[in-house]
Amino acid sequence: MLEMVAASEPERAAVVSDGTRTSAAQLSELADRAAGLIGSSGAEHVAYVGTGGIMLPLLLFGSARAAVAFTPLNYRLSATGLRDLIDRLPNPLIVVDSEYLEMVAGCGKQVIDSALFLAALRTADGEHTVQDASPDDVAVLLFTSGTTARPKAVELTHANLTGYVMGTVEFASAEPGDAALICVPPYHIAGVSAALSNLYAGRRTVYLRQFDPVRWIDLVREEQITNATVVPTMLDRIVTVLRAGPGVELPTLRTLAYGGAKAPLPLVRAVLELLPEVGLVNAYGLTETSSTIAVSTPEDHRLAHGSNDPAVARRLGSVGRAVPGVELQIRDAAGAVLAPGAVGELFVRGPQVSGVYAELGSVLDAEGWFPTKDLAELDADGYLFIGGRSDDTIIRGGENIAPAEIEDVLVEHPDVREVAVIGVPDEQWGQIIVAVIVASPGATPDPELLRAHVRANLRGSRTPDRVVFRDDLPTTPTGKILRRNLIQEISSAPSIL
Repeated sequence: MLEMVAASEPERAAVVSDGTRTSAAQLSELADRAAGLIGSSGAEHVAYVGTGGIMLPLLLFGSARAAVAFTPLNYRLSATGLRDLIDRLPNPLIVVDSEYLEMVAGCGKQVIDSALFLAALRTADGEHTVQDASPDDVAVLLFTSGTTARPKAVELTHANLTGYVMGTVEFASAEPGDAALICVPPYHIAGVSAALSNLYAGRRTVYLRQFDPVRWIDLVREEQITNATVVPTMLDRIVTVLRAGPGVELPTLRTLAYGGAKAPLPLVRAVLELLPEVGLVNAYGLTETSSTIAVSTPEDHRLAHGSNDPAVARRLGSVGRAVPGVELQIRDAAGAVLAPGAVGELFVRGPQVSGVYAELGSVLDAEGWFPTKDLAELDADGYLFIGGRSDDTIIRGGENIAPAEIEDVLVEHPDVREVAVIGVPDEQWGQIIVAVIVASPGATPDPELLRAHVRANLRGSRTPDRVVFRDDLPTTPTGKILRRNLIQEISSAPSIL
């Protein structure tokens, strides 16, 4: 893909990182030099610990041209956590930003400072041998977030990643001057897919390595950003700044995509009203599926937001319909495919779907379907609704309860800013329902009124047994709630009503 871009528009600015602009031809040359350095190191794998910027596409393509797999690691982990993951990689070369060097020092692997690595590439000369990789070779290995267990090592092949990009993006389809602002972490599949898809489409990719909502808004204006991708927690902070500074305009921004975690509907409505000229896109995907498998388009958002038809209005909470080349099924516990409107486990199939783990092998079934472990529903028109992880299901008195249905009701209450509903062990019921609430600014919600609000909108068995208040919710960098942390905390705390 990089060769195609460099051949068609060699002088086009491909990457903007820390104020430095790199053309497609320059990126391709640097990737060749990186392949040479990686090859001469004798490494069988390349890992990166840092905040990204140009280092992400550079190491992604450099590793590919050296025919070794690439793994961006979560720089937010502890030194012990990082080393545990590094020890699972075969003979790796570790490229690390200087601020994280101490965390990997003494790990017993080859380690090089990313600034020194880049400087060496910029001054290198001569021919560099590029290795040919097979489409079925592992291109990228990503560790899952590990919110419920030991992180799994997901293998994504060259065929998986190119299948995703070429199935969802038309080559060189961007308008002249189009630019994408990327601030998702480099170790997340959204960061990897953004590096590939924006380059392939012909957009200038602008990196914001450490998210700050004010700086994000400034960059949109300075770089005339047309497309941006954020996670819901970032979107919430952007909305807060926009509301505090009336008159702030983002005239070039055409598309704003959000994903990585569920976005509360009040937040989605706020963005639609604050930025009516911007097209909202909700993208849903998994590491194992090479990123997005379903998309809710700007038109889907606008139709749902303005509709009086309950079935259409409900789609504002949908993640949209399957992208080209991807098939979706909803199955019950026995494996039977369910009809539209029924809730079950989501299965997905397509060329971009891996479903292969480094230490576990493939979890695809005999027909190539991947079990996502997400509870979901497809409506009659193919719109997909995600109801949370099957592991999060609360079993209270023998009744299965999805936290998402209670959360969707509570977050609509004006006194609630954020909410997580969890199941806590209980001797009588097996589990009880606990709603963990972050109150809206200036609000002091009454727990009994919140319980009554749920009771008025859902069956009585869905009413939280307890309501707990917190200043914030523990989340991953992409906004996924760390429910196990809450369960451990609430289980050991005294009862609060």
